[in-house]
Amino acid sequence: MVSSSHEALHRIFQKDPALLTRALQQVLHVPFPEPRDFAGMNVDLTEIEPIERRVDTLMRADTDEGAYLLVVESQGKPDDRKRGSWPYYLGYLREKYHCEPVLIVVTQSRATARWAAEPIHVGVPTRPSMTVLPFVLGPENVPLIATEREARQDPSLAVLSAMTHGRGRQAPAILESLEAALRTLDRETAVVLAQFVDSCLADPQARQMWRDMMTAMQYFWRHPWAEEGREEGREEGRLQERAEMVLNILRWRGIDVPDEARARVEACTDLDQLTTWSQRAVHATTADDLFTTTD
Repeated sequence: MVSSSHEALHRIFQKDPALLTRALQQVLHVPFPEPRDFAGMNVDLTEIEPIERRVDTLMRADTDEGAYLLVVESQGKPDDRKRGSWPYYLGYLREKYHCEPVLIVVTQSRATARWAAEPIHVGVPTRPSMTVLPFVLGPENVPLIATEREARQDPSLAVLSAMTHGRGRQAPAILESLEAALRTLDRETAVVLAQFVDSCLADPQARQMWRDMMTAMQYFWRHPWAEEGREEGREEGRLQERAEMVLNILRWRGIDVPDEARARVEACTDLDQLTTWSQRAVHATTADDLFTTTD
């Protein structure tokens, strides 16, 4: 399981390397050549001196114009030590591999994005010997994908969108669209991408909504999230938990739940029926849709 937003923000590009070049081309409008192939590379940049230096993700992209090294750094907050390391990373990689390195910083913070985008000048201020201009992917330029059509077109970009924007009032629409897109993928890929999103959702309510949606999709019955519920052991506890999931999904999606509908859900003693209702709740427009929609 991905354990932190820092890890998820760069490991998504290991899962789908082409997403990184699409982001350069479509989000940052960089005329980056179309890659023929990608190869993961050792992220350890330590030399003989016992000073450990590591980048977060490093990939080689082979194109018709030559090879590029894509250096991905996940940044949670401003850190001047990092800005001091980035010129070293680029110089070291260029010398070692004899191809051009490209620095991409990924962040969930607008303030950090502005900080990371500032040029890094090395040398005399009025005539620097080196200037580093990082590419930055953050809330101000990663597209907000909140429709099922857009999410299905590019599920990996929809994941990046959820990781970057998944908070506040817009969270339900973003997460619902992504949930629909994950249904089009194979189980293994969907599980990995869903974990990336879970690791990056800072809003506790949005994270719980996402976990309930994923459990409703039955992607995670073997995942620790679901295991925690099963370990409780009692049938009564499982029924109560599932009923609460159904009602929570409706509530977080802004759907009014009349007392009659709430009572019917809470009184249900059929676990399979509650699972079906939780799946319907993800796309319902009214509480009545739980009971009238046919599968």
